[in-house]
Amino acid sequence: MNVKSLRRQRIKYTIRKKISGSAQLPRLSVFRSNTDIYVQLIDDVNGATLAAASSRDKDIAAQKGTKSEKSKMVGESIAKKAIALGLSTCVFDRGGFLYHGRVKAVAEGAREGGLKF
Repeated sequence: MNVKSLRRQRIKYTIRKKISGSAQLPRLSVFRSNTDIYVQLIDDVNGATLAAASSRDKDIAAQKGTKSEKSKMVGESIAKKAIALGLSTCVFDRGGFLYHGRVKAVAEGAREGGLKF
């Protein structure tokens, strides 16, 4: 592993020590690759993924736009799925990434979609 990924791993473990998701208050986990972004609503108590969305979903991948714009759409998509499950609040887990750019766009999209965190 290179220095950058080791640093992210350390930050990720620090964040995960502090936050955890449950069925009523799931963890909104974000993973950002070079090309795509993935989000999941996770119940850590039961170890289950409640809902997931990514920039590779057909409806989002078909759209034109920058990666940041697609990230915002992913945030809105996960918010719709969460509200359909009857969830209105969650805990945001940036996964060791800086709260900036695409990660921030996901958070803003989710907030606009009606999620609170």
